[in-house]
Amino acid sequence: ANLDLGFFGLSEADMDAGFYAGNLIGLGTVTLREIQSHLIKCYANHVGIEFKYISSQEKINFLTDEMETKFPRPLSLDKKTRILEKLNQGVIFEKFLHTKYIGQKRFSLEGGETTIAALDAMINIASDQGVQEVVIGMAHRGRLNVLANIMGKTYEHIFSEFEGKSKPDQTMGSGDVKYHLGYGSEVVTPSGKSISLKLMPNPSHLEAVDPVVLGFSRAKADAMYASQYDSILPVLIHGDASIAGQGIVYEILQMSGLDGYSTGGTIHFVINNQIGFTTDFEDARTADYCTSLAAMVHAPVMHVNGDDPEAVVKCMEIAIRYRQQFNSDVFIDMVCYRKHGHNEGDDPKFTQPHLYSIIEKHPNPRENYVAHLQKHENPEIQSMAKDMEKKFWSDLQERLDEVKQHPLPYHYQAPELVWKTMKKAVAEDFDASPSTAIDAAQFKALFEAIMLIPEGFKPLKKIEKLFDDGLVSVPCFRGPKIKSKLEATTVKFTAAVP
Repeated sequence: ANLDLGFFGLSEADMDAGFYAGNLIGLGTVTLREIQSHLIKCYANHVGIEFKYISSQEKINFLTDEMETKFPRPLSLDKKTRILEKLNQGVIFEKFLHTKYIGQKRFSLEGGETTIAALDAMINIASDQGVQEVVIGMAHRGRLNVLANIMGKTYEHIFSEFEGKSKPDQTMGSGDVKYHLGYGSEVVTPSGKSISLKLMPNPSHLEAVDPVVLGFSRAKADAMYASQYDSILPVLIHGDASIAGQGIVYEILQMSGLDGYSTGGTIHFVINNQIGFTTDFEDARTADYCTSLAAMVHAPVMHVNGDDPEAVVKCMEIAIRYRQQFNSDVFIDMVCYRKHGHNEGDDPKFTQPHLYSIIEKHPNPRENYVAHLQKHENPEIQSMAKDMEKKFWSDLQERLDEVKQHPLPYHYQAPELVWKTMKKAVAEDFDASPSTAIDAAQFKALFEAIMLIPEGFKPLKKIEKLFDDGLVSVPCFRGPKIKSKLEATTVKFTAAVP
């Protein structure tokens, strides 16, 4: 109701009158028609943002400014070209695999390929905002595409896994299939900054990786970045069914602001293909949105159309700036679709015949974007896009034909170097048990340290009684019972040491 002009005491007769209110959205004094048109572009076009539940006025002002003044600004030609390149990689990579490995499970990203452009933009702007490392957790859908076109895992390596010829690298997950493995790399952004990327290994249990990513990020922040959380960015990529249906997401959000667990804010990116295994979202949740639980921690949510890659990239840029400014969680809910069934061996038309008759005819995000650029930017873009597709397909074919591709460099970080120095067990280690005994002096020092409490500490009455009864030791060894008990225990224990 509050989107109706009548709610504000206005009518169609006021549409061409000038209003000072235009100054609040950076337009100056303009007509009501212009104000309404601007606000529709900001809030009621391909993006809808939820933040009315946020109690911090500073955060509200930040988001309002981002949506009303920065979001409407057109992207630069360089950014548009970059988006087209990443869409080209994401779409053609899936097409290539679908052509060469018919029926093999890969849990494709088809329908949600704008994810690749979004993650690329995230890394680029994060590096400009001072982030030195990005830690990503995601389930299996789209993982191979992310590995290839974001993480820089070589196409040759991925193809060899499909061919069953690769030697498994178990440093980032062991004994699992190709769409569960992790990876680490270092990339250089278009602005020339180097940033470290980690994709954590994750089994089929969808959101199980979430606390692993957050724990890893917190430990790295404390150990490597002097607890400067702006330097390391955790990113969780969810599915719409799993984020709504798995309690572990609620748990990590509830802990996100606690001193012992905070990571300085997490980017939550939802690949919302509007269907779980085979269930329509109307039958899968009670909440309005799969991201409705974000409200409990006052995290803003941007719902964005996955067929508008520029809008998705802009949302990602806003999310990064918000996270770095406030060190708080933020959600992007990218509404898209899934071209195939749960995996490439399933036929979704058995359970969703109407939906998939529509999806079958729907152009992919790359085709949509090329058409948009052709209409609004450059009529010659179609030819450039075809050349881009042809070249990338040729590159993939060369990799498949075993033309060597040099992997991106990766330098081990300090904690990893410490782990590498640890001794690995050999067969001889199991012939006899190692000596684990400690001498009497070590035991006495350990026992006293455990049993003593700080000087000047005033215990509760019930605890003080335990002291007086000789059950707990204090620095002055209150009463002879305690000292004799300590000495007797020490003698008894050390007598048993081999």
